[in-house]
Amino acid sequence: MPRKTGRRRCAVQTSTSPGTRKPWWRCRHERRRTGTGGTPRPPHPRARSGRAPPSPNPSGQRPKGLWEPTPGEHRAVRGRLLLLAPAWGWLLLFVAAPAAILAAIALAESDPGVPPFRLALSATGFATLTEDTYYLDALLTALRVAATTAALCLLIAYPMAMGIARAAPRRRVILLALLMLPFWTGFLLRVGAWIGLLRDEGWINGMLQAAGLTDAPLTLLYTEGAMIAGMVHAYLPFAVLPLFAAFLRLDPSLGEAAADLGARPAIAFLTVTLPVTAPAAAAAFLLVFIPAAGEYVIPELMGPPEAQLVGRVLWQEFFQNRDWPVAAALALALLVLLLVPIRLFQRLEART
Repeated sequence: MPRKTGRRRCAVQTSTSPGTRKPWWRCRHERRRTGTGGTPRPPHPRARSGRAPPSPNPSGQRPKGLWEPTPGEHRAVRGRLLLLAPAWGWLLLFVAAPAAILAAIALAESDPGVPPFRLALSATGFATLTEDTYYLDALLTALRVAATTAALCLLIAYPMAMGIARAAPRRRVILLALLMLPFWTGFLLRVGAWIGLLRDEGWINGMLQAAGLTDAPLTLLYTEGAMIAGMVHAYLPFAVLPLFAAFLRLDPSLGEAAADLGARPAIAFLTVTLPVTAPAAAAAFLLVFIPAAGEYVIPELMGPPEAQLVGRVLWQEFFQNRDWPVAAALALALLVLLLVPIRLFQRLEART
């Protein structure tokens, strides 16, 4: 009894002798070209009028817009919408709604009542920003201090992240816990600790005088250096963690190959490690720069009085001058300036 192969026999095979049978793949091609059974297909009705026949759909998928979703596809779409609903609700409630309220206040007019503005379509707040250089100086100072803080955090974070990544797994957990330990305490407590260290009767001046290095206490607190030191301490973990993740993914054989080729450690770092970790370094820089640009607490408690950053100016306009339209316009200007680094950070995060 002949064995069934499960393959459909071609009409050309059954009509010819066994010695002249065509291979099955040629028969399948001929069936596709001529039709089942070897008979030619009739011409398409539109071919007589000179039109080209419609091209077949080789993918087998239904054209978009010409079919209705199946019940399973309806359920999949509803499931995705249910999963995204909390995230979209959060963004609408805590991002879009405050931005809309801020834009409405920025377009309002100042009023001595409560609240200190009257809803209107006025560009007085934005005009004040362009006419008075005080606000422009505050924005530029905030950007400069944020860039300095991010650069110092990056310089300190590189060796820290490399050391943590190359440590043993048990020590790595301990080092990461020590890195995050300051976040277990309150922010104001950390700033208060810096004030206790840097004040005239603080530990640093006491140690310098006890060692005979200074005769009088140095002015360390309420300076730009103290302000930047406090901001670097506050935002350093934001720079270490992206670099730590990049060093974990770094193939150690690359550095070993550079060393085998005669490259010194500094050259190997500049030619191998730095280019590979450059996207993570840029993301770490932006992750520190973005929140540092609007910092208020550290400049207010540790900075000099003349350091008018945009955060301090916003507080003064909101609560001292009670000029809410100008303050809202300044906040929107800062938001627009930070949209570019935020977008760059998103793209770098997708690459890393």
